[in-house]
Amino acid sequence: MDGAPDRVTVRAMVSVLLVEDDPVVRSAVSRALTGLGHAVLPVGTALEALREITGGAFDLVVLDLGLPDMDGADALRMMRGVCDVPVIVATARDDESEIVRLLNAGADDYLVKPFSSEHLAARLSAVLRRARKDAAPATFRVGRLTVDLDRREARLDGRELNLTRKEFDLLAYLAAREGKVVPRAELLANLWNLPGRHDDQTLDVHLSWLRRKLGERAAQPRYLHTVRGVGFKLTAAE
Repeated sequence: MDGAPDRVTVRAMVSVLLVEDDPVVRSAVSRALTGLGHAVLPVGTALEALREITGGAFDLVVLDLGLPDMDGADALRMMRGVCDVPVIVATARDDESEIVRLLNAGADDYLVKPFSSEHLAARLSAVLRRARKDAAPATFRVGRLTVDLDRREARLDGRELNLTRKEFDLLAYLAAREGKVVPRAELLANLWNLPGRHDDQTLDVHLSWLRRKLGERAAQPRYLHTVRGVGFKLTAAE
């Protein structure tokens, strides 16, 4: 796996579930995807992948077939039973019948190992472009709050908010899931690539800064609500 390309244009941050049992390859692919500006959650087994895909929201899965606990094709079929997230299969099997079998099992694309980070970036962009034809809009409106993914701009009452990159990513993630309670573990995994049980104050600090820029306090929320013991949700101000 080569290093990540120096410059890649990314439409918006993408949350990627990386399923790869080889720790060296997993680390290299994680670095490449992070270098592309994506949030990556790496796991090493099919069971971990199925647990994460059931409990979290991902934009794309990169799935290795040679997993220690289950054949990747079987894992793919099980994923397709619970979600329709785009899946890129990474395989050392390059014969046509095998590729046809994987595509019929629900894969959106495939990569034959070894592959470069440039090749991965191109396939990932192509799959996301196809997926976004019928996907959610690039702009989310929650009450008087507007979040534009293409421009990476957020406006409240028509006034642009001065957000850091991570503050915008956090707001955009919640805006795309308006009204839904997003668990703390999901935010840590998808935005900071931290384990779900990681006790870290980074999220709390960013939430505090974001609340301040939205003109609210935790005790009197307008948009950003805390559901104690569960997570956070973004809802329209009344």
